[in-house]
This record gives sequence, structure tokens and C-alpha cells, in this order.
Amino acid sequence: MRSLRTRITLLTVLTVVVTLAVVTISSEIFIRKNERRETEQLLLLMCETGEHNLNYYFDGVKNSVGKVVSFVEDDLNGLDTAQLEGHMLRVRKFFDEMVYRTNGVLTYYYRIDPEISDTVKGFWYTNLDGKGFTEHEVTDITLYDTQDTSRLVWFTVPKHDGKPIWLPPYITDNLDVRVISYNVPIYYRGRFVGVVGIEIDYSTMAEQVESIRLYSSGYAYLSDASGALFFHPHIDVSALTDDRMPAVPEGAVGSATFFRYTFEGVEKQGAWLPLSNGMRLNVTVPISETDAGWQRVVRMILVFSGGVLLAMSAFTMLYTRRITRPLEELTQAAEQVNRGDYDFTLLYSGNDEVGRLTSTFRRLADHMREHITDLNKRVYVDALTSVKNKGAFSSAIEELQNQMDGGDGQMQYAIGVFDCDDLKTVNDRYGHENGDVYLKTACQTICRVFSHSPVFRIGGDEFSVILKNRDYENRKQLIRQLEKESEEINADNENQWNQVHIAKGVAVYDPKSDRCVIDTLRRADKIMYADKQARRR
Repeated sequence: MRSLRTRITLLTVLTVVVTLAVVTISSEIFIRKNERRETEQLLLLMCETGEHNLNYYFDGVKNSVGKVVSFVEDDLNGLDTAQLEGHMLRVRKFFDEMVYRTNGVLTYYYRIDPEISDTVKGFWYTNLDGKGFTEHEVTDITLYDTQDTSRLVWFTVPKHDGKPIWLPPYITDNLDVRVISYNVPIYYRGRFVGVVGIEIDYSTMAEQVESIRLYSSGYAYLSDASGALFFHPHIDVSALTDDRMPAVPEGAVGSATFFRYTFEGVEKQGAWLPLSNGMRLNVTVPISETDAGWQRVVRMILVFSGGVLLAMSAFTMLYTRRITRPLEELTQAAEQVNRGDYDFTLLYSGNDEVGRLTSTFRRLADHMREHITDLNKRVYVDALTSVKNKGAFSSAIEELQNQMDGGDGQMQYAIGVFDCDDLKTVNDRYGHENGDVYLKTACQTICRVFSHSPVFRIGGDEFSVILKNRDYENRKQLIRQLEKESEEINADNENQWNQVHIAKGVAVYDPKSDRCVIDTLRRADKIMYADKQARRR
């Protein structure tokens, strides 16, 4: 028959083992689910931001072509040779003005159908070296069957479909460059005349896509619906032909917004959204990075649990007197911790095994609470700048939205969006370490000016501020103060990475037009990009 001491020892050890196991497993499940949910939200938010930026660029190209088409249709008053030649001169001049207002244009053209004229062919201008547009010899359309939409796609597809169209990636004629294009068919009195179009290289889009960074090695890339790449930060897609395109990993293509796949032996998690030109913007990150945080915490919990278990077993074997009541209190506290409530009280403080067990359990609970708290802080703090990160920004937006939904519609706040100019230039010329210095300097300047408002790093080189109360009332003065401090910093520092160049956009919440917080954020983002474009002129 086992002694009371043995039974108490076995019961104590069993209780501790079960409790710690339940706490560890519960903590692991909760932390893992929460981390993965936050990762999906962050992936989607990064995708939405990139989608907005890229669609803004594509819409700019589309609008430029649309203005040219409107001019062409208004100017076209006949199809004889003399009329077409005069028409070409006027369109050429107008098209040139529109292209110089549009970023990333590789070629632009206005081609006349050979069935309309065998002498007036149109024009084709290229800018392959970035030094300016020069006229290029036009492709001889008569050498091709214009009913075959697999050839001369920039001409045959718009002619066949009879409507404006974004074409998927293709190798442009005679230039051997991979491009996408927006093309519009031209009609005169119901008769097909020709095609107006712009071809764009992916270098301009690359800047937008490369700015999307997540964790330490997450990135974004562009593909079509079949998974074929158009831009990838680690693959020179421009040098690939269709037969050399990397195989699409299983799981990377589908209708689900979130997906998992394995690439080069690395398991990854991603999200995608469609772009207005038919491509997909994909944001991906290794699962090992998204799971590293909760796995580290679970390992620490296991280590502490094992140590506590050994200690408590030894203490219980040595001392068994006066432990019944303290043991009950300890069991109740363990059950409370198992429910996630760490606010318990243990009064027993005797200098024996139960007292030590009680003290150890207190420390264990404190360690677990501290590590869970530390995990939450790491989830919401940007490692480089020490300000709040994208996840914290999402939570703040959600909380602000809840306040709006539960209020009377009289809330006053503003959202500021700030983008660091030329970060890629600093990284390329002076190295990423100086690029980090550039980001930190800009972040410190923003924090110093908006000292009463939360500052978030929401992208690689993008920050946001939610203005309320004093900062909301003084927002105009603060913007001027930010400009003044930036000028003073730039005057005192010759090195570009120690200077501050920030594009700014601040939007005030308007209950009449803003149905949600995201509407205010989008307006601020649009104002910031307008300021960025103005600063480049």
C-alpha cells in the first residue's frame, strides 16, 4: 500500500504535468492561430496597398491612351493620303506630349491598317535606353495575316475584338523586349482605321512591387492567371522566353485569395489580388518566418515547464507535511492559469516543498505572462524603427472603425501617409545599411513632429499617423514643421542617407463622403502620391 507521502507526491506530479501540458498546448494553439490570422491579414493588407498603387499606375497609362484616342477621333476627318498625313503630324505632336507625362513608357505608336492606306503607315517611337524617345522603323503589317491573332498581338487582337484591351505579357516586335501594352482600335464612320497603343516595361512597376516587403525575406511578384511570371524580385524575367519560364509551383495558382506552396524547397504562404490590367499581384513569405515567433515561445514554455516539473517533483518527495490545503490552492491557481487568467493569489509561504512549489509556480506564471506579452509586442512593433508596424496599424484602423460605428458620426480625426523618396536609390548607391539609416532618420523626424499621435511603419518606405485632439487641430502647422525640420536636417547633412525627403498626404475624415476609415486612408494615400509626383517635377 502506498503511503500518503507517495500518493501526495504522485498526485502533485500528475496535476502539474496535466496542467502544464494543457497550458502549453492551449497556448500553442491560441498563439499559432492568432499568428496565422495576423499573417493573413498582413498579407492581404500589403496586397491591397500594392494593388492600389499599381492600378493607379495602370490607370494613368490607360487615361493617357484614352486622351490620345479622343484627340484622334476628333481630328480624323477623312481617309485620303493628304488628310491622313496631316492627321499623323498633329497626332504625333499630341501623343508626344501625353507620353512625357506618363511614367514607364517603353514605346508608343499609332498604326494605320494597310487596307486603309498603303502609303501612310503611322509611327512608332521607342525609348530603350532611357535617354528619350526616337522614331523607330515601323513593322510591315502587310507581311502578316491580320486575321491571325497569335501574331502582331498589339494590332491583330484590338482589331479582332473591336474594343480597348490590356494585352498579357509578350515579346515586342523587332525589339526582343518583354512588355505589356494597352491598345485601342480606331474607327472612322464605323470603319476600322488602325490602333493606338502604349507598351510599358516592368521597371516602373518593379519599384512598386519591390517596395512590398514582409518579415525578413517576404516579397511580392507579378504573374498572370496561369502563374507565368511577369516580374519577380529574384528572377530576371525579362531574360526569359516562354519555354524557359520557371515551372509554376503546385498550389501557387487558384481562385483562393490565400494559398500555400513550396518553391526551391521552402514552404511559403501567400495572398493574391487581381490588377486592372489582368495580371495578379502576389505577396509571399516563408512559413518558417511566420511561425518562428510562436514556435520560440512554445519552446520556452516547454523548457520552463520541464524545469518546474523537475523542481516540484523533488520538493514534493522531500516534504509532504502541511501541504493538503496549500496544494488545493495551488491546483485552483493552475486551473485559473489554464483558463488564461494569471491574476491569482497564493498565500502559502512556508519554507518547505509546498512553499517552494508555490513560489516556482508563481514564477512560471509570471514568465508565461511576460513571454506572451513580449510576443504581442513583437507582433506589433517594427524591428527597424521601433515604431508600431503594419499589424498594429490594422488593429488601430479596426478600433477606429469600431468607434465610428458605435458613435454619433461626430468624430474628428485625420490620417497622414508619408513616403520616403528615393529609398531604392540610397540602397543601390550606398548600401542597405545606409538605407536603414535613411528610414530611421525619416521615422524619427515624423515621430518628433507628431509627438502626440501614434506613428506606424506600414510599408518598406511608407509611414502613417492617426491624428486626433491636439495634433488634429494643429495638423497644418505640424506639416509645415515637418517640412522645416526636413530642410534643416538636409542643410546640415551632405550625405543623402542622413537627409530627409518625405512625400506627404493628410486627409481629414469627412462623414459625408467617408463611409469607413479606409476611405479616409485612401484619400490620404492619393494626396501623398500626388505630392510625390509634384516633388519629382
